[in-house]
Amino acid sequence: DLVTYDDVHVNFTQEEWALLDPSQKRLYKGVMVETYRNLTAIGYIWEEHTSEDHFQTSRSHGR
Repeated sequence: DLVTYDDVHVNFTQEEWALLDPSQKRLYKGVMVETYRNLTAIGYIWEEHTSEDHFQTSRSHGR
């Protein structure tokens, strides 16, 4: 079976994000950056947004 982006992406609510400690937030960020890089390296096409768009949205939510 193929693994899709939705299989690996976790979208926290602001409330859930606030419950994470700093090391958990760093781990999440690092894993997602690696996931974006790996998907881009194998030619994944970002249909709705680019990875930069996602990070801008995440930053605007304080995460």
